[in-house]
Amino acid sequence: MKRLLAIDTAQTTCAAAVLLREGGQDVLFRRSQVIGRGHAEILLAMISDVMAEAGCAFTDLDRIAVSNGPGSFTGLRVGLSAARGFALVTNTPVVGISTLDAVAMEQRSRCAGAPLLVALSARENEVYAARYESSGVQRDLAHVALIDDLAASLTGDWRLAGSAAPAIATAAGLGSGHVLSASAEVDISTIASLGLAAPVDAPAPVPLYLRPADAKPQTRGRIERI
Repeated sequence: MKRLLAIDTAQTTCAAAVLLREGGQDVLFRRSQVIGRGHAEILLAMISDVMAEAGCAFTDLDRIAVSNGPGSFTGLRVGLSAARGFALVTNTPVVGISTLDAVAMEQRSRCAGAPLLVALSARENEVYAARYESSGVQRDLAHVALIDDLAASLTGDWRLAGSAAPAIATAAGLGSGHVLSASAEVDISTIASLGLAAPVDAPAPVPLYLRPADAKPQTRGRIERI
């Protein structure tokens, strides 16, 4: 039996799940709540609940999967810190799952053979984006781009997904039928499935911030060192 703990705090949803796989059959125990902010206040209780419901101890886990962005700076730190903490104590492998990859996986069956652009709103007219073949193979690395630049690059038949998809479709002159999803949220079961399928030698997860934080260090009133 394979046992995996999945954690997602990248967007406005806080979610945790335990996936048990045996003989090709999956059983998922899950908790999920749209909270906006405050992931740190409820994540550990969610994890405790799903572990208890699954009858699984942390030492039983074969792997931990955690969303590593792009997404909320604070949310990502909460989820990654929890995953790394559990992994350190139990010596359990932990893998990071890109939110862009998760959106692509959920929408892949709807692409009808066309390539897929996944784009999540960042700030102003910037987006986090990555392109995928209809088979799910990633064409390029996750990156920050401008909506107009992405729209201009879409030659041929494309499908769009993610919170920035409607804006890009409008800028590219594409009809609403090209937009498969207008959400940045993913199902915790997707994080779990991708985590279980990740290579055994997958690198340790790092946050996929892609751009600097909005918050800047305070300088007013600072005393200069001599």
